[in-house]
Amino acid sequence: MLPALPVETIGARKAGTAVAGKAGPGGARGRGRTAAARAAELPVREGEGHWTAAELAEVRSVLVEHSAALRAEIAATASHIAEGDMSEGAGDDQADAGAKTYEREHELALSYNSQDLLNQIERAVQRMDAGTYGICESCGEPIGKARLQVFPRATLCVSCKQREERR
Repeated sequence: MLPALPVETIGARKAGTAVAGKAGPGGARGRGRTAAARAAELPVREGEGHWTAAELAEVRSVLVEHSAALRAEIAATASHIAEGDMSEGAGDDQADAGAKTYEREHELALSYNSQDLLNQIERAVQRMDAGTYGICESCGEPIGKARLQVFPRATLCVSCKQREERR
């Protein structure tokens, strides 16, 4: 188990006020603020530097690129599934019919997983816009800049994620 990193003095109360603001790019919180100022307001753990506009833009661009790729993959998979007409194997034996059914269910499962991943990405981008990116949804403490740079869809800090996985 990894030791917990010390947290900067931005406690749950301060993080909670950021959540309560929930103003997007055109909202009260975002008006008149530069991208650098909005990025610097995002919570970080003790010992980590504040977010810069360039770092946040890089994370956002990775998320947007991945989102576009997933949308294309989901569309291709849906098209492929729709093309697979069940009447096409009308003379197949049971083994062939079973194999086709298994393959179709596998493709559906992959499609559902891709859709779930796309939803996580969209949620991360929405959190960036709302100013709540980097706040743990369980405890309200900062997730950590380093964790978000490696796993930008994270919604839980390491401690909360470990607790969730033990359940």
